[in-house]
Amino acid sequence: MRAARLIKMVLLLQSRPSMTAAELARELEVSERTVTRDAQALSEAGVPVYADRGRAGGYRLIGGYRTRLTGLARGEAEALFLSGVPGALREMGLEDAASAAHLKVSAALLPSLRDAPRTAAQRFHLDAPGWFQEPQTPELLPAIAEAVWEDRVVRVRYRRTSLGQAEDVERELEPYGLVLKAGVWYLAAAVRGADTFRVYRVDRFTAVEPGEERFGRGEGEDAFDLPAFWEERSAQFVRALLRAEVVVRLTPSGVRQLPYATDPASAREAVESAGDADADGRIAVTLPVESEDVAYTQLMALGPEAEVVAPAALRERFTQAARRMRGWYG
Repeated sequence: MRAARLIKMVLLLQSRPSMTAAELARELEVSERTVTRDAQALSEAGVPVYADRGRAGGYRLIGGYRTRLTGLARGEAEALFLSGVPGALREMGLEDAASAAHLKVSAALLPSLRDAPRTAAQRFHLDAPGWFQEPQTPELLPAIAEAVWEDRVVRVRYRRTSLGQAEDVERELEPYGLVLKAGVWYLAAAVRGADTFRVYRVDRFTAVEPGEERFGRGEGEDAFDLPAFWEERSAQFVRALLRAEVVVRLTPSGVRQLPYATDPASAREAVESAGDADADGRIAVTLPVESEDVAYTQLMALGPEAEVVAPAALRERFTQAARRMRGWYG
């Protein structure tokens, strides 16, 4: 356990000019005291770890020290080749760069690990788009991906819909990161001059013009964190959509099926906050939904496992649907 942590510490210091004890402790999930002991152990083992004292101090490697990849175990080497998503890299125009990097890493591995790329690819494959969808690569994705990699400010035209009317708007953006969600590409970007982050669908860009100016991503705790940003915005997006409520009685089977028919997180919260079951074993839940129309489509999938109680207009729609189905099936 400690050996693996020491190797990780060397690799972290190798990838950055310097790191504070607090930063290393956070990355290694240990205390700062443990970082100090580990740095001393590395120094005694011949790894040139140097500690700068003072408020702006930290740890760094001196003398251009570099470690080799020959310490990789088989599982680590195979996991390394799972980190790339071939389809996504191809769409961003990075397939050649990724292929070259894999060749270089493969050449650096021990002979006994040279088959790691093949064994990993034989066992795991990521197919991002959902079923019954034709994946389409946005035409401007490679240009946006290049700007993301190079931290270049871009001037764009973006097609949005307002009050049922489509219009193109111009923006100057700092493109921080790309996200592939269910086969759809999104860009997380800061609007120049507005000091705000927004999320854009890449397939709605109609023009992208990279500039010469570059932007900074912040440092330390202030650095932009794409996974954390996306998680927060995704939750906000779902909450913003769920503006209405319906009351539904669910059978035990309906409780199990509900997360597959509606937003899973909202479904779980609704079930957890429900009261006791009635004499028939059903529970009444108050479920946040996007609208009555959307709720009608979603809850229809539950069939007889769900009874809509309120609102009255939605219950009447289910009543009429049940009558029609009874006429068809007798």
